[in-house]
Amino acid sequence: MSIKLQMKHSLSQQPEVSSVAPLFSRRQFLQTAGGGFSGMVLMAMLAGETNAEPHYPAKAKRVIQIFCPGGMSHVDTFDYKPALEKRAGQPFDPDGKLQFFASKPGNCQPGFWKFQRHGESGLWMSDLFPKLANCIDDMSFIYSMHSKTALHGPACFMMNTGFTLPGFPSMGAWVTYGLGSEAEDLPAFVVLPDPRGLPPGGIINWGAGFLPAVHQATTLDTSNPRQPIADLFPPDEFAAQTKQSEQPGLDFLQKLNRLHQQPRSGNSELDARIKAYEMAARLQLSAPEVTDLASETTATRDLYEVDHPEIGPFGRQCLLARRLAERGVRFVQIYCGAENTTAKKIRPNWDSHEDLVRDHGYWGAVLDTGAAALLQDLKQRGMLDDTLVICTTEFGRQPAGQGKQSKGRDHNAGAFTSWLAGGGIKGGVGYGATDELGFKAVDSPAYSYDLHATALHLLGIDHTKLTFYHNGIERRLTDVHGHVIQELLT
Repeated sequence: MSIKLQMKHSLSQQPEVSSVAPLFSRRQFLQTAGGGFSGMVLMAMLAGETNAEPHYPAKAKRVIQIFCPGGMSHVDTFDYKPALEKRAGQPFDPDGKLQFFASKPGNCQPGFWKFQRHGESGLWMSDLFPKLANCIDDMSFIYSMHSKTALHGPACFMMNTGFTLPGFPSMGAWVTYGLGSEAEDLPAFVVLPDPRGLPPGGIINWGAGFLPAVHQATTLDTSNPRQPIADLFPPDEFAAQTKQSEQPGLDFLQKLNRLHQQPRSGNSELDARIKAYEMAARLQLSAPEVTDLASETTATRDLYEVDHPEIGPFGRQCLLARRLAERGVRFVQIYCGAENTTAKKIRPNWDSHEDLVRDHGYWGAVLDTGAAALLQDLKQRGMLDDTLVICTTEFGRQPAGQGKQSKGRDHNAGAFTSWLAGGGIKGGVGYGATDELGFKAVDSPAYSYDLHATALHLLGIDHTKLTFYHNGIERRLTDVHGHVIQELLT
């Protein structure tokens, strides 16, 4: 059953109709349909004011997604290709008719790390991930992922929003729009960017698009425990100001805000801006608490290697993701890598054109430690059963070497691997396949639509019914595509 309510998003837009199967009362809908502060970090403070009823019993209550921007090489990590070893050094395209994204195909280049079978499932994983290999029976792999583009920004948008163009709601925004949050003093949707910076495409990757602006993510600075949210606390020169002394001014400001809002009821951003500032006071207590790792045991900190100079920052992100999840945050996204720039010591993400061993070698150790620790920690706390963990990248890399020494690999939109664990996922399963060289998805090719449909299903949401009527179109995360990958489900 769904409800349809009309609302205006701005004075210049036509009324929009929202169709959402989770049951909202009219009062709940109007409370949560306000917009937010475009471009400001407190955008989504009240995204989780209410909890909606899912379409059917959910197996997962929350999602933690790890995103590896830059294009992780599937043939060096999860997708073992013996035929590529047999053709090592031979021209990948003897006829010279193919053109990769930024180069002509070189010689066939097998994985730079040895592959081995692991666990009771006997699935293959490369030696780049020795710690994740111990978790393989809790993981399911989609070997046949592919994308519509080999450009980093648009491919990141597609993986996050289902569209290659900017301006569409992210998966986290859709989830919190449909389900709300269990947290009272924390946002429903939190993003932990890589300390090196934002990913390709920046904050658009976790935007709310045309959904009420309140559903955009809140970003936390994991490198700054004293100020985890920008400008959450006043500067030092205001240290003498107390809550009691500033209350009259805040009350007066609230009256001005409401007076300004009354003739502008169609502007959803005004309401969310007001609500976000109201929530900020509560966040001054909750945000520092959740980012303070002092309460964690030495064993837990060691598991995530939070004090390691290179591995530690991502380990801290993963540990914070667990802390946010256990406090009721509905959707947490972690970035393992930043914007794509040329390498200094290493590339700042997985984009390994010049030297894959150098770059993947670095990022592999980072991801291996943090992701394995997260899975183990969730499992021992009994949280993995109802926490869906997703790890993905925007596209893969080519099976042929790039450069004069064949040390790098070019972009490959035709094939990559994503994996899932927990939250109703059947561990130790591989779905789909690429061709014998890992060039193209050939068996059960899957787009982001299918991954998103599966994740929503595990959260109790029918992806075809979580919709929002915008500019004459009944929009949804999966556009007009997508199917639930039943083979991955328990």
